[in-house]
Amino acid sequence: MRDVSLWRCLLGLEDTVVERVEFDQHERVVVVAVRPAARRRGRCGRCRAPAAGYDAGRGRRRWRTLDCATTQVVLEADAPRVRCRVHGVVVAHVPWARHRARSTLAFEDQVAWLVTKTSLSTVAQLMRVAWRTVDAILTRVWAEIAERTDLFEGLSRIGIDEVSWRRNQRYLLAVVDHDTGHLVWVGKGNTTATAQSFFDALGPQRRAKITHISADAAPYIAKVAAKNCPEAIRVADPFHVVKWANDALGEVRLQVWRETRQLARANSRGRGRAPADAAHEYPAHKRLKILTRSRYALWKNPENLTPHQQTRLDWIAKTDPRLWRAYQLKEGLRAVLKLPCEEAAAALDAWCDSARRCRIEQFVNLARMVTDQRGPILAAIEHDLSNAISESVNTRIRLRNRIAFGIKDPDALISLLMLTLSGHTPALPGRA
Repeated sequence: MRDVSLWRCLLGLEDTVVERVEFDQHERVVVVAVRPAARRRGRCGRCRAPAAGYDAGRGRRRWRTLDCATTQVVLEADAPRVRCRVHGVVVAHVPWARHRARSTLAFEDQVAWLVTKTSLSTVAQLMRVAWRTVDAILTRVWAEIAERTDLFEGLSRIGIDEVSWRRNQRYLLAVVDHDTGHLVWVGKGNTTATAQSFFDALGPQRRAKITHISADAAPYIAKVAAKNCPEAIRVADPFHVVKWANDALGEVRLQVWRETRQLARANSRGRGRAPADAAHEYPAHKRLKILTRSRYALWKNPENLTPHQQTRLDWIAKTDPRLWRAYQLKEGLRAVLKLPCEEAAAALDAWCDSARRCRIEQFVNLARMVTDQRGPILAAIEHDLSNAISESVNTRIRLRNRIAFGIKDPDALISLLMLTLSGHTPALPGRA
């Protein structure tokens, strides 16, 4: 095998002619001089259509490729410009690299694969590139995959949810496919415009094929979904409904705890050691201690309570009717969501009536929210659909954001998430 054929095989080059191989003593890199094959010359760098030559560009250019053992390797070639009928004057296409890239296809594919598995700083150190270079590579690799992949094919049941990716209220809006569990779209922000941009990308024909949309009670999501998919069934997430009840119960417990703490301070004996004939503990202090340790006993499902938590719950039932009533309402709502569709509507209406009459402000407000979301809640029970897949994807989004520590560009982060969670992870060079 000739040396040029060996280097072409080692570097994984296609439609490329290897002219010579040299070692640059000054920069300590292997320089492989190449040129595109005749049938691949004179093409637009963006659309790859045949185009007329324009000029020689800025001379010879180098592209970083995969290292050879411990030595860096670069490809060197001319970079002429052509005049495309569509895109105007652009740099001519080369078969070994993407347009406007300073590294080869194999190098960028390996970097993109590594970032989906480990942290950005580790990849930057291993591949000897800067963080910003990794960001740009992720964006280019995903743009190429998205161009040749139809992410919305067969999309009918979707889940929409927002997830925070940085401090100061910076959110991403994620859309998942309930049938495949894959992430199909991510947008920047949690606004009406962001949600509308997804439906714009979907197009009118595919919007008509959407049958179910699951989401939380965010008004902007409901508004945009009703506008673009009026025939689709909007489903509320039962998890968020129970979370509303737990939040209301937590507020009631905190209110009772504050009242008890105020009473304990009023009855405090002051500083210093207690007299020998004094009671072991004042009742208000004992009540305050039990309330402090009863948060998880009130939140957990009854079947998962420990003996100590069950004891605290029994104590609350005997000593605090308001807090116990709030706990019963929370468990009642959770039980309604488990009922069959035929019984759920009447049970949900009965629960709302009971909550409105309980005279507990937090649950009166909760009853108003549940009444507003009555249709989506019953639809979730009827179609056995929730936002669980969206919440699972959100957890993985947070995990990927944490593992890839160093990404500050939202476009690069979105590209990373799509490469990782959409089912279209790039393959390693030389492996199908």
